[in-house]
Amino acid sequence: MKVSLFITCLADVFYPGVGKDTVEVLERLGCEVDFPEKQTCCGQPAFNSGYHKDTKKVAKHMIETFAHSDYVVMPSGSCASMIYEYHDLLKDEPEWQVRAEDLAKKTYEFTQFLVHVLKVEKVNASLHANATYHTSCHMTRLLGEKEAPFKLLDQVEGLNLQTLPNREACCGFGGTFAVKMSPISEQMVDEKVRHIEETKAELLIGADCGCLMNIGGRIERNGKPVKVMHIAQVLNSQESVKKG
Repeated sequence: MKVSLFITCLADVFYPGVGKDTVEVLERLGCEVDFPEKQTCCGQPAFNSGYHKDTKKVAKHMIETFAHSDYVVMPSGSCASMIYEYHDLLKDEPEWQVRAEDLAKKTYEFTQFLVHVLKVEKVNASLHANATYHTSCHMTRLLGEKEAPFKLLDQVEGLNLQTLPNREACCGFGGTFAVKMSPISEQMVDEKVRHIEETKAELLIGADCGCLMNIGGRIERNGKPVKVMHIAQVLNSQESVKKG
């Protein structure tokens, strides 16, 4: 099965290891992975800020870039949901709208692809840790994906997963929201960190780098002994996480 990786901006700039782990998991599961080098940002920051005309240019470029891909997989529910927005964004240009639909049909968030396309039942990962999982907003609300990450984490040997209280609540990142409404964002992430502490987990797992950057940054600033990992890193792991 041929898969094209869309790395996403945050993974490319801040978390390149997440891209590496995503590729290694896909290859271990029998996929042939390529990387279209012309890929750019999906356009979500501009779109969310109301610059739809500029976003259309980005959307068309992305459609062209992945036109010949069989599947497009990315370690981000946020970016995947943005690609699904292209259909409405290009509604006044029928030919591009059709091409946007074609891209959306073959686009998957990483865990979605593993569970719903590859039908993975054994991930062959091992990580001995007490952990909890943060459910990101775009993935659960816009993609409607609530089960795939948990089905995969249940297969990780040694992982003791605790339920995160109020896990459906936003962490306060929201892309430009964290910049424009920083006092509110700060209170939201503080609440999220308090709930993580309630679980006594030594490891926080998530599927969106934006959330992990926001929560992880707050954890680090507050000196909390909690490690943060993207789910791709967990599924590619064969090591133990020690407390402290």
